[in-house]
Amino acid sequence: MTADASCPPPSEETAADAGTYSIGDLAREFDLTTRAIRFYEDMGLLQPQRSGPGGRVRVYAARDRTRLKLTLRAKRLGLSLNEAREILDMYDSPRDTGPQLRKFLDVLAAHRQALEAQLTELHANLDEVKAHEREARALLARSS
Repeated sequence: MTADASCPPPSEETAADAGTYSIGDLAREFDLTTRAIRFYEDMGLLQPQRSGPGGRVRVYAARDRTRLKLTLRAKRLGLSLNEAREILDMYDSPRDTGPQLRKFLDVLAAHRQALEAQLTELHANLDEVKAHEREARALLARSS
């Protein structure tokens, strides 16, 4: 069945049964704005099919939904969108998964090192704040 202007879009139930999703479906499911999803599309993370007059209606496949889910997971881990795209694109290739997993481990190791450096800096800053608090309390106690 082809979509045309006189035919209403498929219901969410019908779309989910067909394994396709509208931009609104994904926005609701992942609590994102449609603008964010379009940005991920512009970054090459999602590749919806186009339908409707002038190809204005985006139709996302189950693959796009999975890529969006993994992109958001990568963001939570602190990876850049470029790193996320690189890793996701590797899994799309039919090659051996060994190189893909090694690349993923390399990215994770670099990210872990950056987080550990930030944590060390945060601990140092926290220690400095505590020292200033002790100083301020001591000065306050002497002035009372």
